[in-house]
Amino acid sequence: MPELDEGLLDDADALAAADPASVLRALAGAGAQVRRALELVEESPASRWEAADRPRAVVVAARGGATVVAGALEALAGQRAAVPVVARTGSVLPAWVGALDLVVAVSLSGRAGATVALAAEAGRRGARLLTVSAAGSPLEAVCAAARGVHVPLPEPGRESTSAPTSRTALWSLLTPALCVTSSLGVLAPIGETSGAAGAREALEEVARALDDEAEACRPSSEAFVNPAKTLALDLSGDVPVLLGDGDLAGVAARRAASVLARTARVPAVHGRLPDDAGDVVATFGGPFAAAAEDDLFDDPFLDGPARSRLRLVLLREATTGPSSAVLALAERSGVRTSDVVADEGGPLARFARLVSRTDFAAAYLALASGLDPATSPHVAELRDVLG
Repeated sequence: MPELDEGLLDDADALAAADPASVLRALAGAGAQVRRALELVEESPASRWEAADRPRAVVVAARGGATVVAGALEALAGQRAAVPVVARTGSVLPAWVGALDLVVAVSLSGRAGATVALAAEAGRRGARLLTVSAAGSPLEAVCAAARGVHVPLPEPGRESTSAPTSRTALWSLLTPALCVTSSLGVLAPIGETSGAAGAREALEEVARALDDEAEACRPSSEAFVNPAKTLALDLSGDVPVLLGDGDLAGVAARRAASVLARTARVPAVHGRLPDDAGDVVATFGGPFAAAAEDDLFDDPFLDGPARSRLRLVLLREATTGPSSAVLALAERSGVRTSDVVADEGGPLARFARLVSRTDFAAAYLALASGLDPATSPHVAELRDVLG
């Protein structure tokens, strides 16, 4: 792994120069994304949908970075959802989907082939269709042909210097899907009240939480008080194992693994408690867990490079419960740990804080490693090969 430039993290001007696509600025605008997406939903015909229009089931179609939308909706539905919520990442629509069901298709560019194909099939079967994507996209055209409802993505701000990605425009995709499904009474209430009013209340709290994270993780904040920069330093050179405590935190852990790979080129394993606890703690006795600490007098030419070590990164909404037992076991086993706790606000606001913290950390880790957080030549090459 490239040597980390820790000095860069405490130099706001140097960070800006190293970030030509303004990824940090885009992440800081997540709260504004929520507010603008709420306005776009209110301007669309979907604002007239209510609990009386509730479908028999909901299918959420998404690919790549947009799959976090499907994961979040499934997690929020949980066991208390009024109807089944099913995520689909491929192009095949379940055989049972018909005119009584709602299909939510989400794609940043609106060009994801599998998502467009699934939406088109939903239209042919007469299912109700809600799409979220860029204006003028193939997905919007499919939605119009099926007489569905399309919610466009907000226009990029003037300060943007590159096209948005699913890593920087997550809340533009997730907000409409959350708002509409809550209005239909599909999800368990995500605010203190049910329906559209409760959804708006919860999403306004999300926007405030994202603003708070943007302030705490701002580039001008020094590393020793900036939680995202601290996490980036923790992750440097280590092998991260991300473990979310609960359904929503598990979605945040999966999202964090994705952004670490795409943004900082760091591979990471992810899981959720309690299901994946056994697989994670089993690694505490393995070769990456309790390697000897680096010796000040080690010679990298004679002794070889220092071995990467396991780092358990806990993403959780409270400091109690099974996660505390896993954390204690890791520390007794000599495993390095990072504890990311979001215990303020409702479930959706806590989820937003976890996602924002790890998004910022991945961006800082990339920049301090001399990498462009906005682009990956290998991903671009893969897209060219696969078409």
